[in-house]
Amino acid sequence: MMSNKIGCKIRALRKMNYLTQEQMAKKLNMTRQTLSNYELGKRIPDIFELIRIADLFQISLDEIVGRNPNNLKNKDCGLRP
Repeated sequence: MMSNKIGCKIRALRKMNYLTQEQMAKKLNMTRQTLSNYELGKRIPDIFELIRIADLFQISLDEIVGRNPNNLKNKDCGLRP
């Protein structure tokens, strides 16, 4: 359930920055309902929306999606040089 993890992270970021859904949605030029759907995991933000959210909170995309780049360093992803 990646969408739920992303939604929880978005909600946590919003609350940590003392923003209402209405305030955050306005800053991102989206409706409050869209933001609510992201937070509840009913919709998944596209890459452009994720970038805007990351920029708003000055964090990386990895942080929003809960990806730890250190876990990927030594893994074989099946790609050939």
